[in-house]
Amino acid sequence: TLELQTITYTTFLGIINPNNIDNMAVETEGKKRKWHGSVSGIVDSPLDKVWTIVSQSKRLSQWMPMVEQCIDLVGDEGVPGYVRLVSGFMFPQQDGERSWIKERLVTMDSTAHSYVYKMEASNVGLDGSINSLKLIDYGDGSTLVNWSFEIDPLEGTFEDNIIDYLGFLYKSCINRIQGAIEDANKKVYETC
Repeated sequence: TLELQTITYTTFLGIINPNNIDNMAVETEGKKRKWHGSVSGIVDSPLDKVWTIVSQSKRLSQWMPMVEQCIDLVGDEGVPGYVRLVSGFMFPQQDGERSWIKERLVTMDSTAHSYVYKMEASNVGLDGSINSLKLIDYGDGSTLVNWSFEIDPLEGTFEDNIIDYLGFLYKSCINRIQGAIEDANKKVYETC
């Protein structure tokens, strides 16, 4: 089930060493600490254009190449409590099935150009993970995108390997934002 699925995708990533499985869970005073990571990148577009792309669930597949579908489940987009179901090939599954993640919007601040989502349920073993996105005007019509995340430790995996994989995945998304903006501009131009 969920534990098996976690081991399945981590095995695909080649990050399990059976000799060290008992030593992988990190505990502090009887409580597991969170694993943290972050990635950043510069997008050569103004802050408002970047925000338009990254703040709308219907546009996820434009800048997250591994996302095929995003469905509204509960609430209104942009309002805390909003829940969406994201599916695609975010994390390889041994059975070839698509990954799915049910996310709840914790906060969204359009003025500060930031939001936080919590993964409430999934078939990838990241339930309880928190993802935060923050945009900063970097000057000269460019935007700094900072994506940070925290996850509960995953048994049978090494922290550095999971953080590196998520960092790679999220950095690839940041790198696609510019193309999504250019594609949106072309569509607007073509309809005029």
